[in-house]
Amino acid sequence: MDKMDHIVIKAASEIHFSFLEENDLHVSKEILKLKIERDEIFVLESRGKCIGWLRYNLFWDEIPFMNMLFILEEYRGKGYGRLLVQYWENLMWNKGFKKLLTSTLATENAQFFYRKLGYKDMGGFVLPSEPLEIMLIKEMV
Repeated sequence: MDKMDHIVIKAASEIHFSFLEENDLHVSKEILKLKIERDEIFVLESRGKCIGWLRYNLFWDEIPFMNMLFILEEYRGKGYGRLLVQYWENLMWNKGFKKLLTSTLATENAQFFYRKLGYKDMGGFVLPSEPLEIMLIKEMV
């Protein structure tokens, strides 16, 4: 059996709340609940166990922006992150979006991952006491 045969990606629901609350430390409980209601979080499950998620919103209320992509440590490097991003990209394409955005810190390896997926640097900014935040864009054609 192929390692991807047991993978399911779906919009997060209330049953995923405790997993997300425990692992996504960048947003409040209230925001998590709201994003679940708005279908702005997708979970990746392997054999019924949540192993990662993708959270997004609309930048300037018009361009999908991937806020968070996270795969649990023991599942990294196996193609699951790529699969989750491609799922999201296809969903956004089907909704009529032609540009996608994300960002990552210059000190994180995620920048190389996003570039492999076709995202291009478009600038950056520095918050006080933080490294450079690299903004990346992908134009869907």
